[in-house]
Amino acid sequence: MDRAEECNRAVLVSVATFDYGVPLERRRGANCDDKKLHRILTKLGYKVELHMDPSSKEIYKLFSEESRRPVKDCFLAVLSSHGEEGCVFGSDGKPVQLSRVFTYFDNECMEKKTKLFLIQACRGGALDDGVEVDSSVSTFTHYFSVPVDTAVMFATAPGYGAFMNVTGSVFLQTFCSLLEEEGHSNLELTRLMTRLSHRVAYTFESKGREYGGKKEMPCFLTRLTRDVFPEKPSSSSLSGRDKENKETCT
Repeated sequence: MDRAEECNRAVLVSVATFDYGVPLERRRGANCDDKKLHRILTKLGYKVELHMDPSSKEIYKLFSEESRRPVKDCFLAVLSSHGEEGCVFGSDGKPVQLSRVFTYFDNECMEKKTKLFLIQACRGGALDDGVEVDSSVSTFTHYFSVPVDTAVMFATAPGYGAFMNVTGSVFLQTFCSLLEEEGHSNLELTRLMTRLSHRVAYTFESKGREYGGKKEMPCFLTRLTRDVFPEKPSSSSLSGRDKENKETCT
């Protein structure tokens, strides 16, 4: 592909409905996340592709192929499904190991490109009461499979559930809201993710008889080696030195 045709790309993998016989509930509200993400990321200049209800085998094949396609500066992936620690489920109910997906992007084609993964899925069955916990219980298994210049934002901490209702997931809807608000889309990525964590942790509280009062705390893992901006600043605002050290996600 001619470099002039290269662009920043976003791939949305959304599993809302599972195959007959798979004991996983339909994820009502996933379509709301998909529509909002598609609209906002397109507005930010990404070429967005949406893949609905793929099987585990199809998800592996998709990311294996995506990891070798040209990209300008930034590749963004959203994986939204039921999950457990270390995996999400395809529509066939089989696990997709995140470590395997991450390693696909450790190649020459994606070298020096920014890779951002947003994982909307449970990482266990525990519910967060909003109390401080010992961080030593967290697992760092994923870290070793994450390539350089990659960041992964999980909707929740290891071992905990992630919330979703008919209007969408708390995590992805908050992410979209921040990008829509003036001043947030031009923040450096780590600052944006920090604000995302703060807003989810301190403004969300589940309602209802079964889950009333429960909280959610996103978890950010980064191996970035440069500053990354979701929205490209004007070229005149960057000095020559800054251009060498700063990367943009347009």
